Amino acid sequence: MARGIRTRAATWVVNGTAWRLSRMACRVDDREVRLIPPLGPLLLVTNHVNFLEIPLVLAHLQPRRVTGLAKAETWDSPLMGMLFNLWDAIPVRRGEGDVTAIRRVLEALEAGMIVAISPEGTRSGDGCLRRAKPGIGFLAAHSPAPILPVAFYGHEHIWSNLKRLRRTDFHIRVGPLLRVRPNGRWTADTRQAVADEIMVQIAAMLPPEYRGAYAEVSRTPPQYLERIPSIPGAQSAAGGQPAHTGTPPPR
Repeated sequence: MARGIRTRAATWVVNGTAWRLSRMACRVDDREVRLIPPLGPLLLVTNHVNFLEIPLVLAHLQPRRVTGLAKAETWDSPLMGMLFNLWDAIPVRRGEGDVTAIRRVLEALEAGMIVAISPEGTRSGDGCLRRAKPGIGFLAAHSPAPILPVAFYGHEHIWSNLKRLRRTDFHIRVGPLLRVRPNGRWTADTRQAVADEIMVQIAAMLPPEYRGAYAEVSRTPPQYLERIPSIPGAQSAAGGQPAHTGTPPPR
């Protein structure tokens, strides 16, 4: 993923423009962004409401290199393909085991990058959590990179607010650094359970009306996740253990 000077300059301009436009359209509550580690590989796991998260995350995490998964159909548009190439996005074929995408994610983590993943697999539109896909469980099991849950909310109203020339509140919440506990055998059910436990971490940071499929929070301690010490240079996002896992929604 080597990048030339022109590509880096173009990315800097695009991200800077995105930052300025987002500040014009939104009141961004980004106080917790400082909790994101400044060094080392990271699986940054988020909910996905609409288009706003991508430029905001990329702009706020400069100068760190960030990549993430995007649906392969994005590259059907030459303009969007060019933009997502600038962002080092990794195309993924949804609904199938995309081995090439998985390999590229693991390579990016090995190179010390942040990889942003939205386990829901698609935009919710209304901000309410959907059931996670098990892919994040596979990645968490095959990479030693820390997992950092991040929650977004408030910006589901962006379109209606723009029509009324109103700014939109965009909230960013950052959770504790996590890792999966050693497990001798990874099955499809185990990978789904890990995905659900990560999503419960995100749900715990959201107001109740946004928790959707993870609205029911159990008092049972997480079975597969554990908190890890903060990475040097980052401030602790939360004390104590991870939030309680939620009772997985019915399949």
